[in-house]
Amino acid sequence: MASERRLRIKTLVMVLAMVVCANAGDLMLKRGMSQIGAVQLTASGLAEAFRLTVTNGTIWVGIFFLTGFMLSYMTVLSWADYSYVMPAGAFGYALLTLLAVVFLHESVSPRRWVGVVLICVGVLLVGQTKPRTTAVASEAVA
Repeated sequence: MASERRLRIKTLVMVLAMVVCANAGDLMLKRGMSQIGAVQLTASGLAEAFRLTVTNGTIWVGIFFLTGFMLSYMTVLSWADYSYVMPAGAFGYALLTLLAVVFLHESVSPRRWVGVVLICVGVLLVGQTKPRTTAVASEAVA
Protein backbone atom coordinates (compact mmCIF):
# COMPACT_ATOMS: atom_id res chain seq x y z
CA MET A 1 0.00 0.00 0.00
CA ALA A 2 2.85 2.41 0.85
CA SER A 3 4.58 1.67 -2.47
CA GLU A 4 1.34 2.43 -4.34
CA ARG A 5 1.04 5.74 -2.49
CA ARG A 6 4.68 6.63 -3.33
CA LEU A 7 4.04 5.74 -6.98
CA ARG A 8 0.94 7.95 -7.05
CA ILE A 9 2.80 10.89 -5.49
CA LYS A 10 5.88 10.68 -7.71
CA THR A 11 3.66 10.21 -10.79
CA LEU A 12 1.59 13.27 -9.95
CA VAL A 13 4.75 15.32 -9.32
CA MET A 14 6.15 14.32 -12.71
CA VAL A 15 2.82 14.96 -14.45
CA LEU A 16 2.86 18.42 -12.85
CA ALA A 17 6.41 18.93 -14.17
CA MET A 18 5.18 17.83 -17.61
CA VAL A 19 2.30 20.29 -17.50
CA VAL A 20 4.40 23.22 -16.28
CA CYS A 21 7.19 22.61 -18.80
CA ALA A 22 4.82 22.02 -21.73
CA ASN A 23 2.74 25.11 -20.97
CA ALA A 24 5.72 27.37 -20.37
CA GLY A 25 7.34 26.07 -23.55
CA ASP A 26 4.22 26.51 -25.66
CA LEU A 27 3.65 29.99 -24.25
CA MET A 28 7.22 31.03 -25.02
CA LEU A 29 7.04 29.60 -28.55
CA LYS A 30 3.81 31.51 -29.19
CA ARG A 31 5.30 34.71 -27.82
CA GLY A 32 8.50 34.23 -29.87
CA MET A 33 6.61 33.52 -33.08
CA SER A 34 4.44 36.59 -32.46
CA GLN A 35 7.66 38.62 -32.21
CA ILE A 36 8.80 37.21 -35.57
CA GLY A 37 5.48 37.78 -37.32
CA ALA A 38 3.66 35.84 -40.00
CA VAL A 39 5.79 33.35 -41.91
CA GLN A 40 5.62 33.72 -45.68
CA LEU A 41 5.48 30.41 -47.54
CA THR A 42 8.10 31.31 -50.13
CA ALA A 43 11.73 30.23 -50.26
CA SER A 44 12.98 33.64 -49.13
CA GLY A 45 10.18 33.98 -46.56
CA LEU A 46 10.98 30.61 -45.01
CA ALA A 47 14.71 31.39 -44.97
CA GLU A 48 14.03 34.70 -43.22
CA ALA A 49 11.67 33.05 -40.73
CA PHE A 50 14.32 30.42 -39.97
CA ARG A 51 16.97 33.09 -39.41
CA LEU A 52 14.67 35.05 -37.10
CA THR A 53 13.64 31.90 -35.26
CA VAL A 54 17.13 30.66 -34.44
CA THR A 55 18.20 34.12 -33.22
CA ASN A 56 15.14 34.67 -31.00
CA GLY A 57 15.86 34.14 -27.28
CA THR A 58 12.20 33.66 -26.40
CA ILE A 59 11.97 30.70 -28.76
CA TRP A 60 15.10 29.16 -27.20
CA VAL A 61 13.53 29.48 -23.75
CA GLY A 62 10.47 27.69 -25.16
CA ILE A 63 12.66 24.93 -26.56
CA PHE A 64 14.38 24.58 -23.18
CA PHE A 65 11.03 24.12 -21.41
CA LEU A 66 9.80 21.69 -24.06
CA THR A 67 12.96 19.64 -23.54
CA GLY A 68 12.08 19.55 -19.82
CA PHE A 69 8.60 18.38 -20.80
CA MET A 70 10.01 15.56 -22.92
CA LEU A 71 12.37 14.38 -20.17
CA SER A 72 9.64 14.38 -17.51
CA TYR A 73 7.22 12.70 -19.94
CA MET A 74 9.65 9.89 -20.75
CA THR A 75 10.45 9.44 -17.06
CA VAL A 76 6.84 9.15 -15.93
CA LEU A 77 6.02 6.77 -18.79
CA SER A 78 8.73 4.45 -17.50
CA TRP A 79 6.71 3.70 -14.38
CA ALA A 80 3.08 4.67 -14.99
CA ASP A 81 0.47 3.55 -17.52
CA TYR A 82 0.08 5.59 -20.69
CA SER A 83 -3.68 5.52 -20.11
CA TYR A 84 -3.05 7.35 -16.80
CA VAL A 85 -0.34 9.79 -17.87
CA MET A 86 -1.99 11.21 -20.97
CA PRO A 87 -5.40 12.02 -19.45
CA ALA A 88 -3.74 13.40 -16.29
CA GLY A 89 -1.48 15.53 -18.47
CA ALA A 90 -4.56 16.90 -20.24
CA PHE A 91 -4.90 19.25 -17.28
CA GLY A 92 -2.29 21.26 -19.17
CA TYR A 93 -4.91 22.22 -21.75
CA ALA A 94 -6.95 23.89 -19.04
CA LEU A 95 -3.92 25.65 -17.62
CA LEU A 96 -2.79 26.74 -21.08
CA THR A 97 -6.19 28.31 -21.75
CA LEU A 98 -5.90 30.33 -18.55
CA LEU A 99 -2.33 31.36 -19.39
CA ALA A 100 -3.38 32.41 -22.90
CA VAL A 101 -5.98 34.73 -21.39
CA VAL A 102 -3.60 36.20 -18.80
CA PHE A 103 -0.36 36.50 -20.78
CA LEU A 104 -1.42 36.59 -24.43
CA HIS A 105 -4.67 38.52 -23.83
CA GLU A 106 -6.69 36.04 -25.85
CA SER A 107 -10.47 35.99 -25.63
CA VAL A 108 -12.02 32.66 -24.63
CA SER A 109 -15.71 32.00 -25.29
CA PRO A 110 -18.03 30.56 -22.62
CA ARG A 111 -18.38 27.37 -24.68
CA ARG A 112 -14.60 26.89 -24.61
CA TRP A 113 -14.56 27.43 -20.82
CA VAL A 114 -17.22 24.70 -20.48
CA GLY A 115 -14.89 22.39 -22.42
CA VAL A 116 -12.03 23.32 -20.09
CA VAL A 117 -14.18 22.46 -17.06
CA LEU A 118 -15.05 19.08 -18.61
CA ILE A 119 -11.35 18.37 -19.16
CA CYS A 120 -10.66 19.18 -15.49
CA VAL A 121 -13.44 16.83 -14.36
CA GLY A 122 -11.95 14.07 -16.54
CA VAL A 123 -8.50 14.69 -15.06
CA LEU A 124 -9.94 14.43 -11.54
CA LEU A 125 -11.61 11.12 -12.42
CA VAL A 126 -8.41 9.67 -13.90
CA GLY A 127 -6.45 10.90 -10.88
CA GLN A 128 -8.55 8.67 -8.64
CA THR A 129 -7.33 5.52 -10.41
CA LYS A 130 -4.08 3.58 -9.97
CA PRO A 131 -1.16 5.00 -11.98
CA ARG A 132 0.03 1.52 -12.96
CA THR A 133 -2.16 -1.50 -13.69
CA THR A 134 0.41 -3.49 -15.64
CA ALA A 135 3.54 -5.33 -14.55
CA VAL A 136 6.83 -3.48 -14.93
CA ALA A 137 9.17 -5.08 -17.49
CA SER A 138 11.65 -6.12 -14.77
CA GLU A 139 8.82 -7.72 -12.76
CA ALA A 140 7.43 -9.52 -15.82
CA VAL A 141 10.81 -11.11 -16.59
CA ALA A 142 11.34 -12.37 -13.02
